Amino acid sequence: MIQIDEATYFYLFLIFPVMVLLFLGLVYWKKKTQRRFAEPGLLKRLTPSKSRYKGVLKLLLFLLGLSGLILGLANPKIGTKLETVKREGVDIVFAIDVSKSMLAEDIAPNRLEKSKRLVSEIINQLASDRIGIIAYAGQAAPQLPITTDYGVAKMFLQYLNTDLLSSLGTAIDEAIKLATTYYDDEDQTNKVLFIISDGEDHSEGRALDAVDLAVEQGIRIFTIGVGKEKGAPIPIKRNGITEELKKDSQGEVVITKLNPEILKEIAEKGNGEYIDGSNTDEAVEKIKEALNQMDKMEFEAKQFADYKDQFQWFLGAALFFLFLDIFLLDRKTKWLKRLNLFNEKDHE
Repeated sequence: MIQIDEATYFYLFLIFPVMVLLFLGLVYWKKKTQRRFAEPGLLKRLTPSKSRYKGVLKLLLFLLGLSGLILGLANPKIGTKLETVKREGVDIVFAIDVSKSMLAEDIAPNRLEKSKRLVSEIINQLASDRIGIIAYAGQAAPQLPITTDYGVAKMFLQYLNTDLLSSLGTAIDEAIKLATTYYDDEDQTNKVLFIISDGEDHSEGRALDAVDLAVEQGIRIFTIGVGKEKGAPIPIKRNGITEELKKDSQGEVVITKLNPEILKEIAEKGNGEYIDGSNTDEAVEKIKEALNQMDKMEFEAKQFADYKDQFQWFLGAALFFLFLDIFLLDRKTKWLKRLNLFNEKDHE
């Protein structure tokens, strides 16, 4: 298992393309200036030991050395053993609506991306809780089982989209029923389900029946409303460009609206709370407060331990490549010249 101490140093790699462009510009300027001084054939006779490839090699060595310095500053660490540790937390399942109505852009950039950002920010506030992810539309599908690996959770989160499930409509009851199978520890006293949705529900009242089943199993249900009550059309895009707006069977543009009432009913019956997701910071703060008030249960989890620094290897490689770059001259090396590795021909 690899752990990075200072990942922000990776942004320094962005200067590499700039350095390559500057190098190419310098080569072009040199050639242009040399042409003004003499003909190419005469220049080769005047500078017979000048190598055409040493400049590129020196740049490559410099970039390799700089890469080693950046990786050394980032300080990668490797976990040397996997051990079982005791942790305290709550089991949390996020059920995220991925129906087509979540493409509405009444909340920037759209309802689904807003939902994903909300969940990501909630995960950032967690310390030792276990989390799982469910996606649902007309049916529900498991995405990530209960885990303590927040990095993996965020990766799965990014892959959620409205094409994930083929079924049309929105069935909140399916999400709740699937969530009841997620909590694998019968002794866990605090089981929490967050439903993130615009509140459109086509389950014809079955959602509230599913809430009763969840409550019987000790699950608290919180709902987060995403969208605006005034509503918005659903754009149909291709390559990021809106081609048309979704229409109903009569050819009228469909306007999808946030329905907070059903979400409030579910939260109230589920011993939870309805939270307006319009303001990410406020919503995350409310959720953080609610989770902090819950009793934590101790459970076992496996994690890598005894992380050892690896920066010294990268710094050593960096010094080696930079040393070569400093002492590598632009002139041809005599013994390499005899080997003629680059098939360079001398001109009399």
